[in-house]
Amino acid sequence: MSAANPVTLPLAGYRARHVRLEVDGKVATLTLDRPERKNPLTFESYSELADVFRAAAKDKTVNAFVITGAGGNFCSGGDVFEIIAPLIEMEAAALLDFTRMTGEVVKAMRAAPQPIIAAVDGVCAGAGAILAMASDLRIGTPSAKVAFLFNRVGLAGCDMGACAILPRIVGQGRAAELLYTGRVLGGEEAERWGFFNRLAESAAVLGEAQKLAAELAAGPSFANAMTKRMLEMEWAMSVETAIEAEAVAQALCMETEDFARAYRAFAAKQKPVFEGN
Repeated sequence: MSAANPVTLPLAGYRARHVRLEVDGKVATLTLDRPERKNPLTFESYSELADVFRAAAKDKTVNAFVITGAGGNFCSGGDVFEIIAPLIEMEAAALLDFTRMTGEVVKAMRAAPQPIIAAVDGVCAGAGAILAMASDLRIGTPSAKVAFLFNRVGLAGCDMGACAILPRIVGQGRAAELLYTGRVLGGEEAERWGFFNRLAESAAVLGEAQKLAAELAAGPSFANAMTKRMLEMEWAMSVETAIEAEAVAQALCMETEDFARAYRAFAAKQKPVFEGN
């Protein structure tokens, strides 16, 4: 279940087969591009997404990602005919291989040092909701429909890290409601709950996400990567341990040339230009 065309570096030179990857300056946009089916995932697209985000950990040209879907929808989840039907025929060992493989996408997204912004419109269901959840920031639309619908197909809500990550975004009680019921969370409610950072109109949501990604990409990339890493690590730390870990992390950031650049720019009453070192 691995991608047939493994990622080569830099990402700007990679031609994806199962998702559309476009690099504009320091921002990479990943588009799930099967609009006629509301952009479902296949075995191949799962693997390719994981490969891209693993490669991102070593890429020095891309400083931020946007992930979105084509044709007015984000992602309808695993393809019913290309994934769900074959799973019914698999034995336990093969099923475990599959669920571990899907989880690798989330692991790769969380391990990638770059901030990932999801631009979500229309249907965002099942594994599509997981991709949005695993992103660092989410911009939605009023017409977005988010559904962690695993229990509606006879499965548990604990898929691809949902029980660990979703409560951190919307809180334990609200996460439990979504995972037990599989109900649709509309765009405006998703913003109130904190799942979406903000809303934009459908015609503008991708542009808004790319604009935010460009702003982050122009920032201090080493420091941004450190922020992402510490946000991930500190959930397993006591407050005292977290404070010490942040002291070490911040001291490392103070050794960077970007920190010195910011000081020199401030002293000269100029805007700093960060270079990521």
